[in-house]
Amino acid sequence: MRPSLPLVVFFAANLQAQEAPRPNIVLIMADDMGWSDLGCFGSEIETPNLDALAANGLRLTQFYNAARCCPTRASLLTGLYPHQAGIGHMTSESVGQSSDWGVPSYRGYLAEESVTLAEALSGAGYRTLMAGKWHVGTFEGMWPTDRGFDRFFGMIRGASNFWRPSPDKLVLDQTTPIEPHADFFATDDFTDGAIRLVEEADARDDDQPFFLYMAYTAPHWPVHARPSDTARYRWRYLDGWDAMREQRLQRGKELGIVTDAWKLSPSDAPEWSELSPAKRDELDLRMALYAAQVDNMDQNIGRLVRRLEHLGELENTLILFIVDNGACAEGGRLGGGSITQLDTREGYWLTYGGAWANASNTPFRRYKHWVHEGGIAASSIAHWPEGIPARGDLLPQLGHLIDLMPTFLDLAGGTYPTERDGRAVPPMEGVSLVPALTSGEAFERGLVFWEHEGNRAVRDGDWKLVAVHDKPWELYDLATDRSETADLAAQHPEVVARLIAAHDTWAERCGVLPWKPIRPEGYAPPAREYPATWKDRMK
Repeated sequence: MRPSLPLVVFFAANLQAQEAPRPNIVLIMADDMGWSDLGCFGSEIETPNLDALAANGLRLTQFYNAARCCPTRASLLTGLYPHQAGIGHMTSESVGQSSDWGVPSYRGYLAEESVTLAEALSGAGYRTLMAGKWHVGTFEGMWPTDRGFDRFFGMIRGASNFWRPSPDKLVLDQTTPIEPHADFFATDDFTDGAIRLVEEADARDDDQPFFLYMAYTAPHWPVHARPSDTARYRWRYLDGWDAMREQRLQRGKELGIVTDAWKLSPSDAPEWSELSPAKRDELDLRMALYAAQVDNMDQNIGRLVRRLEHLGELENTLILFIVDNGACAEGGRLGGGSITQLDTREGYWLTYGGAWANASNTPFRRYKHWVHEGGIAASSIAHWPEGIPARGDLLPQLGHLIDLMPTFLDLAGGTYPTERDGRAVPPMEGVSLVPALTSGEAFERGLVFWEHEGNRAVRDGDWKLVAVHDKPWELYDLATDRSETADLAAQHPEVVARLIAAHDTWAERCGVLPWKPIRPEGYAPPAREYPATWKDRMK
């Protein structure tokens, strides 16, 4: 049973008298996608459906995530920084792989004292739906329907073979583990589930608005794609990553999302011309598979949007598209996994590599895990015909995952609760973006912070202080150098000192520990059991 929330005075008693019905909210998140991987952000990848949403809405050019899958999901769902939500690093993936470090900020699952978007919006009268990847609590009692979602279809754990998810990833319909069908493909089937949940909500015919959280696993590795999608990109990338970066940089300038002042970030990829023809062909295939994953996700988003339109719900639905972190360099510069498994239904650890990831993040530095712009800048789109008058504009307002809770509650007419099951709930950390979305209203905001695996950053207006684990702080003026190529720390020691002090204060308040945390002496993570049906399937 979902934990009860004590204050169900979430929206005004005269809600019926409101002039316009509250919007549905559809939050769509891609997994491990680079900032320039959409057509409307400069890519050669075909993404007509997301491009259309951008052309009829807004592109948020300074929206940020938390650099990694689990921390982003924890922050997104709670309106808190990841450590406050109990996931300062990652989730506990299995009985033998625990991320519970014996302190509240590193529990490895969503903190009991946090409130999720689903719980808060449910209290505000919304029907709450989720499809796709959960990844913020592995064991029973930690699943979406335990944390406020009325309906769920998706996968509890992280990355998986797209065609044949391992049983320990736990594909669920509500709380029931299901066996994927013979032609299961995660991106397609999660979209099928989302459409089914929306149709069920619409069939109730009770004018109740809905919140849908659609969390794709694409284009996270393994680079699995349908052959028909891959074929459109095969041999497009034989000119290599440097040519791709230059082309995307130029398109970004033409689109207005990149300024002439920004330089391309440094690249440590090998010279494409020095690779053998066979190696270049393999790398072209790796990138083609990745591009096909993005393309296929866009096709599925198009299916969802058309279904909303068919049901008459599109005009008064806020669709917000975001990404959980930047492009992924895991697997080495030239990709990981067996060549023989590429373009098959086999394999798991199949990646496209850091050289292509650097191109995906054009023009930014670094990748997933790091908190330079390549790790945390999310290509984001907002579409709401009845609420957003802009058509194709850019919104440069700084936004962060912590802003989703206040933004959605603002739209819902809801109130953030002060306690959950007798536990005091930490206050929201973000601000509502509704004024910026609906009128383009710019506003000053406080400092925004990051930490993941010792990588750390703080942003104050255009100033960004950032550091790699165990390395000195660097300072950048993002207005003129968002690709972080000219370190200004030596020229502005007073700014560096002020922002270090602010980050230290934030880190202490949020329970950030030096990387890597050490469990208190004598502490052992609680013993947890898989559901019986799951254990049976793994035999």
